[in-house]
Amino acid sequence: MPILTIDNQRVIAPEGATILEAARGAGIHIPTLCHHPDLSNVGACRMCVVSVEKARGVQTACTTPVFEGMVVQTNSPDAVATRKFVLEMLLSDHPNECMICEVNGDCELQDLVYDYDVAWPEHTGKRHTYPINPDPNPFIFIDRNKCILCGRCVRACGERQNRDVWSFAFRGFETKLVAGADQDLLDARCESCGQCVAYCPTGALFDKMSVGKGRAGQARKVRTTCSFCGVGCNFDLHVRNGKVIRVTSAQDAPVNGLALCVKGRYGYDYVHNPQRLTHPLVRAKWLDPAKLEQQVTDGRWQVMQEAGRRSQAASGKSQDEPDNPLPINQFIAVDWDTALDVVANKLAAEKKLHGGRSFAMLASAKCSNEENFLFAKLTRQLMTTNSIDHCARL
Repeated sequence: MPILTIDNQRVIAPEGATILEAARGAGIHIPTLCHHPDLSNVGACRMCVVSVEKARGVQTACTTPVFEGMVVQTNSPDAVATRKFVLEMLLSDHPNECMICEVNGDCELQDLVYDYDVAWPEHTGKRHTYPINPDPNPFIFIDRNKCILCGRCVRACGERQNRDVWSFAFRGFETKLVAGADQDLLDARCESCGQCVAYCPTGALFDKMSVGKGRAGQARKVRTTCSFCGVGCNFDLHVRNGKVIRVTSAQDAPVNGLALCVKGRYGYDYVHNPQRLTHPLVRAKWLDPAKLEQQVTDGRWQVMQEAGRRSQAASGKSQDEPDNPLPINQFIAVDWDTALDVVANKLAAEKKLHGGRSFAMLASAKCSNEENFLFAKLTRQLMTTNSIDHCARL
């Protein structure tokens, strides 16, 4: 394990580590733009340049391996001047609209410009004027005018998602980010997972469903677990005025890191759908008439929209069913204890009448392993049947 000196601090680095990895392992900050710990190193942005003793010029910390006795200065005059020059060049072809940008306050380029006190340069040369939001896909907002060609989205799509949708086309000043052969995203086999958005350091790629809903500083982050399957991915809900306006993945999520599928990242609009059920519904014919009337009168239960008005004779109602004043198929929003009691009583009655072999149970991939284990235990031990299957096999 080589021993080196970084900013007059003795550092022991793993064999094969880069200067950037050694510095961060020792708690020494080196700025970056194109680098991300999940992705391969390319040394494209030149923000991480440092001065190495006896080396000619400045070196990129993210691609330069350490060696025994190396002496590094991360904030030498040459390194700082190079970083400021890089930022000035980036701003010379970047929209001056931070005040209305979606990622204002959550932009890595903006943070570095602030840290290095870089003044906005005069725009006297040629500039790009790409169309904004040119892609018809419903999830990813594209503004190539804000792209700094760092390549993080390209590497994220290829190395993390294995789709290779994004790439660079053309050369020199005409270089631009394209999907496939300069196609629309969906035509280029995009899965709409949003990995590229998660890794973008500026506002070039953003979540289309969240445009205009609120910026990072205006929302409160709430860490939660995805409910769409049993993998257990964690992500942050961005909540503003009591509504979820965006979902972002988190680097420290133990299961998924920055990765999410299209449902996990963009399938959150059901939360505020007015048709979403928030209480269990039980048909009036399965409830005690006296209790039903009392609970509805007291406001504890709610009569939902009528499911269908049928006469007693036409409904095939048996003589032992109670005579409810409401239509027999009317849905009632009740409490969970009441709903579970109805289900348990119905299952017990059917088992007593027909036996456990009359049941077949279907488990869900949206449940955790522990919940599916309990479901299997309920099926085999309480319902006394081995007819159990899982929706993931269908």
